[in-house]
Amino acid sequence: MIEELLPASVVTVEAYGDEEPANTALYPEEEAVVARAVGKRRREFAVVRSCARRAMDKLGVPPQPILPGERGAPTWPAGLTGSMTHCDGYCAAALVRAADLASLGIDAEPHQTLPDGVLPAVSLPAEAERLRRLSGENPGIHWDRLLFSAKESVYKAWFPLTGKWLDFTEADIEILTDPGEQRGGFSARLLVPGPWVGDRRLDRFEGRWTVQRGLVATAVSVPHT
Repeated sequence: MIEELLPASVVTVEAYGDEEPANTALYPEEEAVVARAVGKRRREFAVVRSCARRAMDKLGVPPQPILPGERGAPTWPAGLTGSMTHCDGYCAAALVRAADLASLGIDAEPHQTLPDGVLPAVSLPAEAERLRRLSGENPGIHWDRLLFSAKESVYKAWFPLTGKWLDFTEADIEILTDPGEQRGGFSARLLVPGPWVGDRRLDRFEGRWTVQRGLVATAVSVPHT
């Protein structure tokens, strides 16, 4: 699912439902991170890292610990960049050589309406108005959840480039649709100074989305200039 949203240079590995990858054993350093976590949290932590290590193997990189860094962002081996996501029934990791992409971000969410009160907290007035229009055109998609997921992917692509927090209201996202399809793109206009990539300061990120198997997934890839 995530693979179709990203360039061919990106390696993705996914696990659905109760599927258990062949090896979900954690390194001691990782065990320490989730020593006090509940069972569900421990399982997702282990499964998504198993996905990431399988992606490393596909890129010819020896498996190694993936520890949370600043603000929980995963710390990748030198020469790689990537992103991970997990929600009920789904875990995924996407990795790429840093020479091929400047950054990327992925997110998956249950394809359900956001809990009450969340949308006003994460959306701009212009975004909320676009969602109302999209809901009228295609009520079968939970556009509020899609917007939330897109903002998560934008943040995950932003943070490795800046090391700074990006608030939900600091990117204005316009969701683009493919007629008759449950997939499309989105454009995120940054409302704060964007990161430098090479000799260019970015003012927006571009992404893709899909709705499949009861999930909504989004991804952002940031090319080198």
